[in-house]
Amino acid sequence: MAIIKVGPKHQVTIPKDAFRQLRLEAGDILEAHVEGKKLVLVPKELTEKAPAVKLRLDEQRSLSSARKKILKIRDDLLHSKGLTLKEAKVAAKVGLINSDQIYWWLEEWQKRERQAEAEERAGKSVGPFASADELLPSLEEGARRMRRKSA
Repeated sequence: MAIIKVGPKHQVTIPKDAFRQLRLEAGDILEAHVEGKKLVLVPKELTEKAPAVKLRLDEQRSLSSARKKILKIRDDLLHSKGLTLKEAKVAAKVGLINSDQIYWWLEEWQKRERQAEAEERAGKSVGPFASADELLPSLEEGARRMRRKSA
């Protein structure tokens, strides 16, 4: 049994034997909890280790472009541009976006998102509504306006 000294910044050194037996590496994550009067450290993996996805050169270029666009969309929706289908597919392939939500990241959808955001900022949106009963008259009024515009 090894004796461990607590350092001035609450640091401890894991004994070599324990370090080897647990197959720890520098940078590994340990969960700490107290059981009675014992401090228990349990090695944890935050994510499963998976092999990197192999990308062709054209996919690598598309991924680079997709990353920039995704960051821009998240940072400044009004002044961003959506992804192309090719960019969205490769971003989903590597897990950058959810494959079930590719449509949301496409330029066609982002154009409508920018329009909705602009309307919201201009005070042209309605709501929030406390109930469906409160919402329905607003929807009916919007439908009447649309019919008048198209007539």
